[in-house]
Amino acid sequence: MKKFMFLFVAVIGFTVISKAQVNISINIGAQPAWGPTGYDHVDYYYLPDIDCYYDVPNKVYVYPDGNNWVRVRQLPTRYRNVDLYNAHKVVINGDNRPYQHADKYRQEYGGFKDRHDQTPIRDSKEEKYFESKGHPQHAQWEKDHQTHNKGGKKGGDNRNDRDDRPGPDRH
Repeated sequence: MKKFMFLFVAVIGFTVISKAQVNISINIGAQPAWGPTGYDHVDYYYLPDIDCYYDVPNKVYVYPDGNNWVRVRQLPTRYRNVDLYNAHKVVINGDNRPYQHADKYRQEYGGFKDRHDQTPIRDSKEEKYFESKGHPQHAQWEKDHQTHNKGGKKGGDNRNDRDDRPGPDRH
């Protein structure tokens, strides 16, 4: 009976560990070139300099407008002078709507305002960041990673077909 219980616990433990490993995702290619290095997966960036968020998977900024939070592809003119490559970014994972807890994030990360201490993906020399469309080495990375699809055409992963640079809407 002890052997059966041990085997049962081992199988359950292995299943849980396997499932946890499967749920880990990497979205380096989806992160904007102005995002900080060091993160294989990002859901949101909090930008303390302008008190807004960037939703990485959906490629939209989320900022306060009165009592509402607005989702836009391009920041409004009042934020245009912000240099996102030098502004501090706080990575937020596991919170589907961090802006709904804005007071918590303002209190916790407001001290990072006006800090310029992160290396943006654009300036990284690590090959894994070349996947980001805004990286200077992206075109070469794309050539190196092309595959032949069923139609015989060369083509890579379409997730990099979107422009992730700040500025005018490019969609």
